Amino acid sequence: MSQRLTQRFRNLGKILFVFYILFLIYFLIFSEWYGRTGTAEEYRYNLELFKEITRFIEYREELGAFAVFTNLFGNILIFIPYGFFISMASKSRGLIKTFFYSFGLSFCVEVFQLFSRVGSFDVDDILLNTMGGVLGYILFLICNKIRRRYHAGDKKEYRY
Repeated sequence: MSQRLTQRFRNLGKILFVFYILFLIYFLIFSEWYGRTGTAEEYRYNLELFKEITRFIEYREELGAFAVFTNLFGNILIFIPYGFFISMASKSRGLIKTFFYSFGLSFCVEVFQLFSRVGSFDVDDILLNTMGGVLGYILFLICNKIRRRYHAGDKKEYRY
């Protein structure tokens, strides 16, 4: 693939990344659908790893499938695009970098939610969000490998 086409893909990744970040900010801070209708009176937080995950699994019947799915899988799914787009837009990428970038963004979101009292600080959310970012990076690697094989096949067909 030409350098020009590669640069176009990176630029597309940057544009999609900006739209994704705007969506993420809206969804995690302002979305009424996700319960962001006002601020709480007190600080809400969970500092015990796996406490909320266990609670959602244990009380899945009382909470309902939607609440369990949203909390457990939603936190993973919402960060998959982050891991994908940050890898797509960057020349410098890697599993460790994506892990730390995902962890850092998730931590910042959780701290913001704690101090603004919109939502709550939850170490389980940081874990699940970071997993989502890493899965996004793995998805990027798979897509990149497919793209490279496809374009390598194009070059072989046109050789004389």
